[in-house]
Amino acid sequence: MADTMNIVMPLEQEGSKSVVRAWLKKVGDAVKRDEPIVELETDKVAVEVPSPGDGVLASIALNEGDEAAPGATLGVLTLGVVAATSTQKAPIQSRESPAPAVTSRNDSGREMRLSPLVKRLLSDHRIDAAAVAGTGRDGRITHKDVEDHVARGPAKAAAKAPAAPVKGGKIPHDAMRKSIAEHMSRSVAVAPHVTAVFEADFSAIIAHRNKHKDAYAKAGAPLTFSAYIIRAAAEAMKVSPNVNARWHDDFLEVFEDANIGMGVALGEKGLIVPVIKRAQALTLKETAAQLGDVTERARKNQLRPADVQGGTFTISNHGVSGSLVATPIIINQPQSAILGVGKLEKRVVVRSIDGADAMVIKPMAYVSLTIDHRVLDGHQTNAWLTRFVEVLETWPLED
Repeated sequence: MADTMNIVMPLEQEGSKSVVRAWLKKVGDAVKRDEPIVELETDKVAVEVPSPGDGVLASIALNEGDEAAPGATLGVLTLGVVAATSTQKAPIQSRESPAPAVTSRNDSGREMRLSPLVKRLLSDHRIDAAAVAGTGRDGRITHKDVEDHVARGPAKAAAKAPAAPVKGGKIPHDAMRKSIAEHMSRSVAVAPHVTAVFEADFSAIIAHRNKHKDAYAKAGAPLTFSAYIIRAAAEAMKVSPNVNARWHDDFLEVFEDANIGMGVALGEKGLIVPVIKRAQALTLKETAAQLGDVTERARKNQLRPADVQGGTFTISNHGVSGSLVATPIIINQPQSAILGVGKLEKRVVVRSIDGADAMVIKPMAYVSLTIDHRVLDGHQTNAWLTRFVEVLETWPLED
């Protein structure tokens, strides 16, 4: 009797949910060790599960759309078989299930397998697979690649086929949207939210960025305002450490490392929060490099589970989409606080010049700290914001 091996759900994230998005092989297909065999989507990232050995996919335990618990068996592999000889039953297809995987060819002419989900998206949007740049392993096209292609090129899509009229109807929630809804509802239910709002003058960091952005870019560190914001937040933790903490029923857990998450918008999909680890120990250049890397991979759907784990504090830069103030920004549980940064705009402010008041125009943004009032009080919140604003407004030109 041939040896078998279970294909096991590899993610062990506390509180994470995973859904089978697409099987990249069908029952009876021969596979090689480490070859992608199934694509999963957690509430935060999409990952490919590789085959644990050489053999044939003998059976599928969880079909597309099924939830996969940590440690769950996804399917069974018959080891050591070189030909597709299995007669096991194929996965049950629901009425909405796409057709089996098909193949296309990439720029090098090599065949690449398209998952059922990708095939359905290409068909729905009338897109030729050859027009989509694949970011998956070996250049394979993922469902996110198709979604990004549609988002980037509406004009090209319209040139190929008339745009369908907007129709009303019911849109099923995907795994990420369900997770966001559950997470937000739970956060509001368990934590009393209070928000304090300050304003910050960005003149100093604009001057610094204008002077150094080209050199940073050459070093692989795109210098965005977000990098300064992360560095200032890490510095502010020194005057109010409990902002970087977690509430438990019997104690307060205060963290030594500031693992700061920065929200990255994913369009209609929602957002994801990659984490900059040990931000308090990083230079501005190191912060910019890491932030640029995780932001790019987040938008390409290439984040690893470790990239979104272990956060102790979160920043929501909602100003990039035009918002002046958003209150309260819902805390990313089980953290104790979240920083909001509003739109940067020129405003008239009063400053003291040579002992006299004067109205001047400055690049200003509202910054807010929403806290869990079980953990923090007003004086700690305001001390944190005071230091945060001070760091931004006194940034040295030479750095």
